[in-house]
Amino acid sequence: MKPITKTQLLINGDCGCEASPQDSASRRHRLNQSIARLAKIGALPNGGVKRIAYSQEDIEARNLIKHWMTEIQMQVKVDEAGNIIGRYPGKNPDAPALATGSHIDTVPCGGHYDGAYGVLAGLEVVRVLQENQIRLDRSIEVIVFTDEEASMIGSKAISGRVIKEPNYYLRADGTDINTCLEKVGGNWHNIAQARRSSQDIAAFVELHVEQGPVLESMSKQIGVVEGIVGQRRFNITVKGSANHAGTTPMQMRCDALVAASQVVLAVNQIGKTPGQQVATVGKMQVLPNAANVVPGWVEMSLDIRDLSSLHIDSLLEQLRIHLENIAVATNTQIRLNPCLHNEPALAEPYIQKAIALSCESLNLSYTYLPSRASHDAQELAQITDMGMIFVPSEMGVSHDASEYTSPEQCIQGANVLLQTLMQLDRYFEQQ
Repeated sequence: MKPITKTQLLINGDCGCEASPQDSASRRHRLNQSIARLAKIGALPNGGVKRIAYSQEDIEARNLIKHWMTEIQMQVKVDEAGNIIGRYPGKNPDAPALATGSHIDTVPCGGHYDGAYGVLAGLEVVRVLQENQIRLDRSIEVIVFTDEEASMIGSKAISGRVIKEPNYYLRADGTDINTCLEKVGGNWHNIAQARRSSQDIAAFVELHVEQGPVLESMSKQIGVVEGIVGQRRFNITVKGSANHAGTTPMQMRCDALVAASQVVLAVNQIGKTPGQQVATVGKMQVLPNAANVVPGWVEMSLDIRDLSSLHIDSLLEQLRIHLENIAVATNTQIRLNPCLHNEPALAEPYIQKAIALSCESLNLSYTYLPSRASHDAQELAQITDMGMIFVPSEMGVSHDASEYTSPEQCIQGANVLLQTLMQLDRYFEQQ
């Protein structure tokens, strides 16, 4: 692959085409105006956004996205999982498409950028191509995935990995999944028809805010994602003996909380060993949980993530040795019970290369890093080649009203997405 020349299209209005200063200014701000416009749907008094999947706010936002897709002459459909798929036909419309996109649903108090930025940047890419009457060889698809924040049912349907038990997707308010999907144009009973393959999508590139502090701390403008980490989650139970806190001598106690505290430290030690892994105890329940009782039972969570499954296996084996030693030293019983197992999803090297070359052609600094959060791209990697582009998150904050990525950074990431899709189109032409 070769870098695009200096006459490349740019999303900030400087696209090598004749335009009035007013038009250029309008284009320069259009992406960020779209982000601000979408954030008004579900806006909270504190500046955050509440746009839960299948809610009225979600439906209103989805309708706006479909309207914007239609405005730029995209072919719009909603599949059986409720995914919105906007297609900008290429010169070879029967060839597998280049796809991008993300989600527009939020956590109960989210920000303006998580998910929505990737969707809106994808639309801006198509706007620039359409305005300049450019058709790539491959069609471009912009996908809005259903319910990323809770179930990822949209991307799981595309990968063919939906859990077949409908009660698994029962909402907290008791609403069943078929009712939910019908609200957004889907159909639970036909959801298998949403499955796609590499014959439909040649490559998927997701643009996203980092949701972490690495890029900002390194003063890098773009993150080239190496892959999405595998995640293992466990419940750890510690069984001791509850007893009177005043009458039980210290040397005669089987204190489950003392043992659990040592487990937390062991997990932290594992997380700090050389490598890119993270390991966290985030939840703990103590019983009987009374001031005058020696704790007899503790249950806690363990979350451990890394790009290598083999490395996770090795870390878990080290942890099991620690747990055995702690149990003996504290006269307790400690059990490690698995409850979640997600394999890593690695980004394809040629897509990483396309992203890096795009950064270089735009004179943007970049670094390689893993994604330690889950994304729809993780599911797309099950059926096609995948890559991800990160832009910085101020102070590493996300899933919060204070989430912020500057307008300039948003434009930079969108330009990298545009150039990457153009690079990939040329790559496939040469295969």
